[in-house]
This record gives sequence, C-alpha cells and structure tokens, in this order.
Amino acid sequence: MDPFLKEEHHIIRQAVRDFAEREIKPLAAELDEKEEFSPELTEKMGEMGLFGMFLPEKYGGHGSDYLSYIIAVEEVARVDGSHAATLAAHNSLGIGPIYNFGTEEQKLKYLPGLCSGKELWAFGLTEAEAGSDSRGTKTFVKDLGRFWEINGSKIFITNGSNPQTMGVTVQAVSAINGDEKEFTCLLVEKDTPGWKSQAMHGKLMWRASDTSQMFFDGCFVPKKNILGERGMGSKIMLQTLDSGRLSIAAMGLGLAQGAFEMTLEYAKERKQFGKPISKFQINSFKLADMATKIELARNLLYKACWLKDNNYPFEKEAAMSKLYCSEIAKQVADEGVQIHGGYGLMKEYPIERFYRDQRLLQIGEGTSEIQRLVISRYIGC
Repeated sequence: MDPFLKEEHHIIRQAVRDFAEREIKPLAAELDEKEEFSPELTEKMGEMGLFGMFLPEKYGGHGSDYLSYIIAVEEVARVDGSHAATLAAHNSLGIGPIYNFGTEEQKLKYLPGLCSGKELWAFGLTEAEAGSDSRGTKTFVKDLGRFWEINGSKIFITNGSNPQTMGVTVQAVSAINGDEKEFTCLLVEKDTPGWKSQAMHGKLMWRASDTSQMFFDGCFVPKKNILGERGMGSKIMLQTLDSGRLSIAAMGLGLAQGAFEMTLEYAKERKQFGKPISKFQINSFKLADMATKIELARNLLYKACWLKDNNYPFEKEAAMSKLYCSEIAKQVADEGVQIHGGYGLMKEYPIERFYRDQRLLQIGEGTSEIQRLVISRYIGC
C-alpha cells in the first residue's frame, strides 16, 4: 500500500521493469566493459515511450505525471546506471528546458523527435572552472543582431557526442556588470559550424553512457534560437536542476533497490559454517537496514514528486531527495560489496558495477554539500 501510487503507476513500473530485465540487463556488463554507448537500446527506450512521457501528446509525450517518469528512471537504474543516466539526462536536462521555456515553435520543432528515442539533446552547463559555482562560467555569447556568437567550452556533458545527439542548450554569459554576470540560454543544433564535441573516456562509472566535452569557437546561431529571454539563464538553470534532482534521486533509489536485491539473493545462497550467511545476525541486520533506508528514500522521493505534480513548492524536498537517495545508494552498494566478500570486487558480479555507478550520484547536478546548503537555506539557517 502506497498513498502516492495509483493503478497506472503500478502498470508503468511492471512494464518498465520487464523491459529493463529483458533488453538492458543482459547487455549491461558487456557495454560497461567496452565503454560502449548503445543507440539501439536508446531507441528501444524511446519506443517504450520513456522519453518525454510527462509531455502532452501534441509534443510526442503521453501526458503522464512526473511520478510516472521517476518510477521509469528508478526501474531502469535497478538494472543499470548507464542507461538510467541516458534516460534521466535526456528527460530532465534535454527535454525539460525546451518544454518549460521554449516557444511554441521551438516545442513543435524539437520535442516530437526528442521523444522518439532517435534523437537526444544535451544541457551545456558545467565548465572546467564552473561546477557548483556557476559564476565561474567563461563561455560567452555576443549579440550580433541577427545572430548570437558563442565562444567557450563545456565539460562532463551527458548525451553530447553520440550519433543521436541533435543539439545542446548552452548557458553562456551574455553581459558582465562589475562582479555580476548575466546568463542567457541558447539552442545549438547539430552540425552548427563552430561547435565540436568529443567523447570522454576512462570513466569510473556510467561507462556505457555518453559523456562529452564541447567546444564553441565562433559558433553562430540564429537570433530565434534563444531559449526564454535574454538574462533568464540563471532561472532556467535553477528550475531545470530542481527537477533534475528528482531524476538523480530516482537513480539512487533504483540503484539501491537493485544492489539490495542482488545482495539478499547472494546472502541466501552463500553458505558458511553450515548455513546461509543471511542467517548470521550481523548480515541480517545489515540487510534490514538496507531495506529500511530504501523504504524511507522511496517515500521522500515520491512525496517530492507528488508536490511537483500538484503544483506545490517542491524545491526543498527535491534537494532532500537527491541528498538522501544518493547517500543511501552509496551505503547500500558498499554494504552489498562487503556481504559479497571477495566476489564483490569481481566484474562477474554486478554489485561491482553498482558500487562504481553510485559514486557520481553524490556529485552530479549538485553535490551532497550543495544539497545541504540548499536545504539549510529553506529551513531558515
């Protein structure tokens, strides 16, 4: 019994779980080992309707609530972090800003393709010297009348350099007044002269997802490609990250659920001293703590989604969800490795991959420290 879930949520969960078990799970370890992004699986996620599912039908979506989307991310993350990252980033960072701030012309032009799974869109925010502090942004955009000229670079951008990447929303400095910077967001389409992307390899986690660097060198885009209005960049960024935190929280929750399930199964099968190791109190207590943390995380996240879906302020709860779900993912994966013993350090056991994949969750889209700072402001510190 869950007060936040309706019948359609249970149907979506089962459908996505079946899909993830059937299509993603059998290939996850191999793709991770090869550091290989899969356009085929991405397109299959699109065919399942997992991209833009919260959009109205006229834009290619299904009119679902945000909780339905979060459940989908949770279920994909339950079997693989890389494909959950592709799914979450494209929805919250790619589709979200265009839907929330784009003109009707922009929505009709971009969103149907982005919901299909055949096209992906990135969000260019992070820079080498601008992570938690966006004021360090150096990418600059100049108003040339009929065009904007972008110069600068971005780093650690998800979905920015694969065959399905159709464009990126770039946040850039459009004016400087003393210590204050004005930020503006622009839509840059694939093959625009002056824009180059390259994949980043050698990652610890999400090795089958696409992470890229972007370079803008005299990149000219039409004046109409502005997202929102000039100077709205900070507002677009903050609102986008509020929703994005729910996505990262869902990834943490799903990863924790998957790590717990495989650890419980292993503990029931592994025997020492003549009985399953799950029967030893030290292990049974660890598993009980895992289950409790996951249940608490799920209720916190679903409450935040309920607030968003019902047009209540949800920013504090989003930060709390991102913080708690990512932190318990780390704890559950760590205890999972411990219970697996030496096998937990071997690639043939998926807990090893889950242990690696959880680590970015406390960093991406706002570190745990930033989440605590956000929460402290909301509670009046």
